[in-house]
Amino acid sequence: MKLAVCNETDVELTGVFITHRSQLRQAAMKIIGTREQAEDVVQDAYLKVMESSAVSNVKQPLAYLFQLVRNLAIDRYRQAMLESRFFVTEEEGMHVPATAGTPEALAGDMQQLRLVADALARLPERTRRAFELCRLGGHTQREVADLLGVSATLVNFMIRDALTSCRAAIEPA
Repeated sequence: MKLAVCNETDVELTGVFITHRSQLRQAAMKIIGTREQAEDVVQDAYLKVMESSAVSNVKQPLAYLFQLVRNLAIDRYRQAMLESRFFVTEEEGMHVPATAGTPEALAGDMQQLRLVADALARLPERTRRAFELCRLGGHTQREVADLLGVSATLVNFMIRDALTSCRAAIEPA
């Protein structure tokens, strides 16, 4: 266990710190904005003074303490600004929909997917293929028409029929 040795400068700085604590808090509050955070900054400054061995040669203790509090407050302010750019509050996340649904919702989605797959399987082969090429394959209706050897108008009707069949499969009767 290491014992802290207090020298004359430590005692002097502690006295100045205690005497001017409210002014130091006010200085921090002007930068940070809230009393609670300013209090934290002042406490951090006190701990830094007590832990530092470099404070033994301070010629102007009050000016040193104000500068220390100011620097710590600016650091805390910058940190808060950086965090606010990259992180949001917990309450803001309450309005973001979950990417994974509940087990019940997932089961319902799987059931609807099976119904759509069954509806597509019942379609004529050419209609199903036109729908899959256009909607799932990313082909244009003109490209699908060329691939199937039919008119673009007929492809349009086949896709319409496939969509109607899929909607009818998942809509309640």
